[in-house]
Amino acid sequence: MNNNESMEMYLETVYILENSHGHAHGVDIAKRLDVSKPSVTKAIKYLKAQGFVNKQKYGTITLTEKGREISEEIYNNHKLIARFLEHSLKLSTEEAGKNACKIEHVLSDEMLKAIKNYFKEG
Repeated sequence: MNNNESMEMYLETVYILENSHGHAHGVDIAKRLDVSKPSVTKAIKYLKAQGFVNKQKYGTITLTEKGREISEEIYNNHKLIARFLEHSLKLSTEEAGKNACKIEHVLSDEMLKAIKNYFKEG
């Protein structure tokens, strides 16, 4: 798993689950991302090797400090983009969220800065 977008999706999902339940489980990640359990196992193994998550054998998955920093930034960018799409394009919350999920991985830092400035000036 060396696809940056895929890694970000898994990190963001673990972040969301950990914040709402204190930890994540592979089955919950699979359900939320609509992927197979073996795909989750492979991804988590990769993320653990990179130092982003901790995984108990057959158990819970939590973010390391390094993983939390990255996933928090991904999550905050997602929220910012969704808010921008709702505000500027008048998309519904659901539609803005779906689109933010698709485009958050390809925006440049300059574009994200411009979106932040959009809200400061607006």
